[in-house]
Amino acid sequence: MKKLLFIIACTLCSCAQPAASDPLPNILFILADDMGYGDLGCYNPNSNIQTPHLDQLAAAGMRFTDAHAPAAWCVPSRFGLLTGTYPFRNGRSYQEGLMSDQFPTVASVLKSAGYQTAMVGKWHQGILDEKNPPAKQDLVNGPLDNGFDYFFGIPASLDIPPYYYIKNKRPVAMPTDSIGPSEGWGPAPNKWKIQGPFWREGKIAPAYRHEEVLGKFFDEADAYLKKVDKNPFFLYLALPAPHTPWLPDGDHQGSSQAGDYGDFVKQVDDHIGALLQSLGEQGLAENTVVIFSSDNGPVWYPEDEARFAHRATGPLAGMKGDALEGGHRMPFIVRWPAKVEAGSTQDAMICFTDFLASCAELSDQTLAAGVGQDSKSFVPLMLDPQLGRIREELIVQTTGKKHMIRQGDWKLIPSKGSGGFWDLYDPDYASSNPHEGRLYHLAEDLGEQDNLYGEYPERVKAMTEALNKRLISE
Repeated sequence: MKKLLFIIACTLCSCAQPAASDPLPNILFILADDMGYGDLGCYNPNSNIQTPHLDQLAAAGMRFTDAHAPAAWCVPSRFGLLTGTYPFRNGRSYQEGLMSDQFPTVASVLKSAGYQTAMVGKWHQGILDEKNPPAKQDLVNGPLDNGFDYFFGIPASLDIPPYYYIKNKRPVAMPTDSIGPSEGWGPAPNKWKIQGPFWREGKIAPAYRHEEVLGKFFDEADAYLKKVDKNPFFLYLALPAPHTPWLPDGDHQGSSQAGDYGDFVKQVDDHIGALLQSLGEQGLAENTVVIFSSDNGPVWYPEDEARFAHRATGPLAGMKGDALEGGHRMPFIVRWPAKVEAGSTQDAMICFTDFLASCAELSDQTLAAGVGQDSKSFVPLMLDPQLGRIREELIVQTTGKKHMIRQGDWKLIPSKGSGGFWDLYDPDYASSNPHEGRLYHLAEDLGEQDNLYGEYPERVKAMTEALNKRLISE
């Protein structure tokens, strides 16, 4: 009997409830880096980037329209995804590694149900001594110390040194060489010119080439799927793109109408298409759940929109780092043939933290008390597009260490600005706000243009108290 493969990237078909006798599903989660809500054609008909493979994934499954990262930048967003816990609950520093026994991961939960667990790609949760890896010694507090059986990837983003690959617990080659900076661009202040081929100077392994990393990760993921045995497995494919450096290969340069960024998104889409085709050729597609999403919003300015006639955040305001929707509302597609209705849309609010409880339900487990305390299974939403909300509240962290709270359709940002990159781009955004915060009703104002903070003081007070209670009580 074939196994169910649960791949998280963005897809599914027909609403049949899983039977008790069904085999446990395999799970593949594909996470892009800094891709916007409006980049995919299935979310933005006016996108100037062609994403036929992700669009087909959505056509074969379910497209969530109100899915959120728990933070508007990569490190805390990924922590929430892996642990089912809001990042503000974690007091550990990045240097010591954000993960600990206090926070079981999706991988460790699935491993306890007999899954083989693997990760390919960008970790970025902190590894002890990742900046100066010791020779001929295991690295500590990486993926293998947090539930994964296999890891091939990089310690942090593709623009953050040192640059080297890790296989399981050791560097493939030590970062003994040096590389100079690659100049970026952007209309923000000089220190924020982080678009284009940008990377920082630092140490690098001798054979490491930035432009080869994306393709190498897809090759590694494909090789893993081809060699994995018939036990259920979980593969977490954490891409380094389209985060900077924007380095589309020769086949994709000029392939979109949105510059190097659009070309890089197009390359990601083509790689995903090839991986899913390979999955089908192995006879695994029918028993696979595929989920696709992105860790946070893009770095995309009004100047980029004007130049390319492309809105990377679609109808949303803001960008990466922000409490505004463009920073954390993400494309989220699930495909599970024979279980999820093809071409369906789900508008109930979910958060990345809900992945842990969802995997527990898919693997027929009950989470222990205190594990994944901010996680609610979205499996019922996958199986029934008409099902109502599973969560009424959401808390999101910004790069400025601010927090916004959502209750139903109401959203409170308890600061004058965005709390993130938009404030750096446009200082007048905060200073022109006559109120101490921002209140929006998203059902009527998804683009966050009408600040209702001064009109509903009682709601502002209640939501402020609720947010402070959540933050202080933990």
